[in-house]
Amino acid sequence: MAASRTIIALVEERCIFYTYMPSRSFDAIVVGAGIVGAACAEELARCGLSVAVCESDTVGGGATAAGMGHLAVMDDSEEQFALTHYSQLLWRKLSGELPSDAEFLPCGALWIAADAKEMAEVHRKHDVYTARGVSAEVLDSRQLAEAEPNLRAGLAGGLLVAGDSVCYPPCVAHYLIAKAAQRGAMLFQPARVAEIIASGVRLTNGNVVESKFVVLATGAAARELIPDLPIRPRKGHLMITDRYPAFIHHQLIELGYLKSAHAVQSNSVAFNIQPRATGQLLIGSSRQFGSDDIAVEQSMLTQMLQRAAEYIPMLPQLSAIRAWTGHRAATPDKLPLIGPCANRPNVYLATGHEGLGISTSLATARLVADQILHRESEIPTKPYLPQRSFDHHA
Repeated sequence: MAASRTIIALVEERCIFYTYMPSRSFDAIVVGAGIVGAACAEELARCGLSVAVCESDTVGGGATAAGMGHLAVMDDSEEQFALTHYSQLLWRKLSGELPSDAEFLPCGALWIAADAKEMAEVHRKHDVYTARGVSAEVLDSRQLAEAEPNLRAGLAGGLLVAGDSVCYPPCVAHYLIAKAAQRGAMLFQPARVAEIIASGVRLTNGNVVESKFVVLATGAAARELIPDLPIRPRKGHLMITDRYPAFIHHQLIELGYLKSAHAVQSNSVAFNIQPRATGQLLIGSSRQFGSDDIAVEQSMLTQMLQRAAEYIPMLPQLSAIRAWTGHRAATPDKLPLIGPCANRPNVYLATGHEGLGISTSLATARLVADQILHRESEIPTKPYLPQRSFDHHA
């Protein structure tokens, strides 16, 4: 903890507020200091580039502060699997150096099957994961009950993905920004970008920060600077409880979560609950399009908690201490926008991750750096390029 505070203090000492600008240019400006932007800044600085980070509010705020922090391998598509698997390998390397306040917890994830039909999906997922080198174990009804005694009786079984983890994303973002600062990156905060220009960015106070490249990592807010991006905000609710150590042992997710994630026209909820290193429980999840405000909507929260109680009957007896919302940037094909922006050769996008921004932040940063530095990537970059067609997802 002391080392973490020291390194964050270093960042604060090196903050350059937007009322003063150094007479220099940078190799890259990262707009946004959420976890994706922080990862991009750290990766680019690690590669020897001079980096400036422009953050309009707080490091690790926005969707990063609102997210669950599940570091998962997902198999909704081959492209999603490749990105999440690659990122999880990077998270494992990073985990050993994270400070305690990052609350990294290698708890694994349990995908819960309610009936025989969902057990068939468990077996399908098991085959996909194991064929690609990801450890996964099928649990029957008895084994599931032994692994998580507070689940309701009669569930069909589940899939244990032991390599999944959880973390506290805002503190990880702080840590990554601190690492970037150690390597010479400068944090401009608060500094709101009004316009991306050929020579860098223009701030709302009129000052210009010059750079060769601009990395836009502001989530759903990216459309404020590039209005025609194929992303739209998707609102989600979360709730956290008081401390109940060992009440659950894994990240628990219903198989119906995938149906919720796929819904694009209607509101949806799904059972998704996470143990935290503090002993608290983080409860999700909901998804809404067309709701731009940040207010907690009681009707959505009630639906979400009722769904969770169907899986954990004792849940209503626990004490909740806070509920909040966040907006994630969603694309039509469920894949992020990573790479050069069409008609803007100096702009690289790192947005559109929807609910997987935490999970895929480290891989996103690598892919952005690979493209800027013209180096070979560990996975193909083509599926995530912003110039791809979305016609068949319209």
